[in-house]
Amino acid sequence: MTEHFDEIVYWSEVKLDIVQDYAVAYSRILANQKRFHHVYIDAFAGRGLHISRSSGDFIPGSPLNALNVLPPFCEFFLIDLDSQKADALRQSTKEFPSVHVFEGDCNSVMHSEVFPKVRHEDYRRGLCLPDPYGLHLDWTVIRTAGQMKSIEIFLNFPVMDMNRNVLWRDPDAVSPDQIERMNAFWGDNSWRQAAYTTELNLFGYEEKRANDEIAAAFRTRLKEVAGFAYVPDPIPMRNSIGAVVYYLFFASPNRTGSRIVKYIFDKYRERGAR
Repeated sequence: MTEHFDEIVYWSEVKLDIVQDYAVAYSRILANQKRFHHVYIDAFAGRGLHISRSSGDFIPGSPLNALNVLPPFCEFFLIDLDSQKADALRQSTKEFPSVHVFEGDCNSVMHSEVFPKVRHEDYRRGLCLPDPYGLHLDWTVIRTAGQMKSIEIFLNFPVMDMNRNVLWRDPDAVSPDQIERMNAFWGDNSWRQAAYTTELNLFGYEEKRANDEIAAAFRTRLKEVAGFAYVPDPIPMRNSIGAVVYYLFFASPNRTGSRIVKYIFDKYRERGAR
């Protein structure tokens, strides 16, 4: 049976704990305010269960973790491109009428099916995980969430994918397909200025900036372009040798959420590698 489940590594388990901690606080605050209809959104939901590489145990994924939050979310919108994963998710959540599972590309499903149900003026609020492990998310989804003022997001900034496929020593050697992926995630080609200095090195190439500088530029972009009022410093998620695999960002329209996430990030910051 294990071959049917995705295997996750330690830093993914840390991320699940971070999101779960915040989901509990978020749902409690929104439920206590009564007037809000708060929802949970997962754009890369998977099948709901994983296998821990370190222990071999089954690990509930973020959708099943969210279903266990008390007080509960009012609705759940779960999306996956893989039909088998979507079917497994429907099966495991069939006893929950508040769960809506969508099979398809989250970039289109979010715009057409989910975001219209989380409008600020309708007293709707949402905690969203547009949470790719690679450059699979369009900036339009991020920017729309920021402009809506009703959605808070946790977002993987996939710096390992970027370094492997786009942010090369000679950026002119990168394939057009990879450039297109990066442009779609970043929103335009301004990542080139964020990722490289104008000074040439001994080989005649522009110097690539450090990962944390590129992440800092994206943080500024989340605030100034997408329109999120609060974007705390992201937490770097590291592999077993200490290399940053991705940065976990949180972005929100409200100060309270940012304050809580800063506390949670600090609690888990030293658990980012093993």
